[in-house]
Amino acid sequence: MKHRLEIETMGKMKVAGPQYANGEITISGSKNSALPILAATILTDEKVILHNIPNLADVNTMIEILENTGKKVMWENSTLVIEKGEEKINSILPYGPVRKMRASFNVLGPLTIRNGYAKVALPGGCSIGVRPVNFHLEGLKKLGIESKIEHGYTNSKFTENNHQKKIHISLPFPSVGATEHLITTAVMLKDTETILTNCAQEPEIVDLCNFLISMGARIEGQGSSNIKIYGTDRLYGTEYTIIPDRIEAGTYAILGAILGGKVTLNNVIEDHLFSLLDIFEKLGIHYEFKNNTLIVSGISKMELTPVDVETSTFPGFPTDLQPQLMVLLSLIPGRSSITENVFKTRFNHVDELNRMGAKIFVESNTAIITGVTKLSGAPLEATDLRASAALLIAALAAEGETVINNVDHIFRGYEKLFDKLEKLNLSVEYFE
Repeated sequence: MKHRLEIETMGKMKVAGPQYANGEITISGSKNSALPILAATILTDEKVILHNIPNLADVNTMIEILENTGKKVMWENSTLVIEKGEEKINSILPYGPVRKMRASFNVLGPLTIRNGYAKVALPGGCSIGVRPVNFHLEGLKKLGIESKIEHGYTNSKFTENNHQKKIHISLPFPSVGATEHLITTAVMLKDTETILTNCAQEPEIVDLCNFLISMGARIEGQGSSNIKIYGTDRLYGTEYTIIPDRIEAGTYAILGAILGGKVTLNNVIEDHLFSLLDIFEKLGIHYEFKNNTLIVSGISKMELTPVDVETSTFPGFPTDLQPQLMVLLSLIPGRSSITENVFKTRFNHVDELNRMGAKIFVESNTAIITGVTKLSGAPLEATDLRASAALLIAALAAEGETVINNVDHIFRGYEKLFDKLEKLNLSVEYFE
């Protein structure tokens, strides 16, 4: 048993294209499930065993945060074992690990409930638009947690929610992070019924709820916009397997549509990809599902039909696949469009794609895409996690050499990236 798997983080990627993908890979566990579930392990002192955990930079950051609270965490292949450390759980978390990603803020509520007080740095993450924490703090206040932001930290105290027996919180927007944070906090309000409305409905929220239920929590309505939580004063140890990563699956499916050949993806849940598969059908892309395996076959882009797409919360088309889909649409004859409704400034990749010969014009929160017959290699700058994946796909499809700078972002979301690319018969040179 070892403490932590090593991960690769390189500064640049050099790609010679065009390349063609053929092969078979297995999709890893969901990063966006693993992070809130790891945060929720703070709620128990008993042993928690988690399977199908992806070895990613963000997961390692969350492990560092748990260790800062006093947890003992051990890796064994894709399994994490989390146990209580020797000291009392620590409620003060330093700026260093918390600043690295958004999901780190979800430890605030659980820590405050456990110890009555918590001090957590304000979070960081990808530069994809404003993502304030006010939804979190306003909801936590209704749960009895008063917070004050001072010097870049959130200082929170639990006031026993004035002994309320029923609490109703309506989110102004179906925020995934706020929904997860409030559920994870509310499960520990003994003898209190919390009703959350306008909740996010993403599969990762259902996974979090199922994990909490396996620990003894009482939750109803997960996967809908209305969730009820019946609080308890104790949660137990558990053994749980994380769902596969639908964004990783969608990324490789789009790669297969652009570069295939035939790309076979194992460990995929069809229900989680309906919005992407609906777009594939409108485009004319060939795919089939067999027993949690998705097979995507690439065809000539000249045979495909342009589409108009809007991102939205689940079950709509995910913003985390928007940059990757834009690469595909940029190679389809005719006029397509993508309207970004979740993070309205999430178009940092557009200028880089245009440097490769794409014809994309952004007006407000809509990108108008006029298809071109080819992309050309160019020096590029990656700006965030999903933009990095999109630029890598574009580089593999482009003629000539592409160098993607500042590409470290990609390792936050794609486990064993180079191994999987190799299995798809794709070649990427990486260096610092």
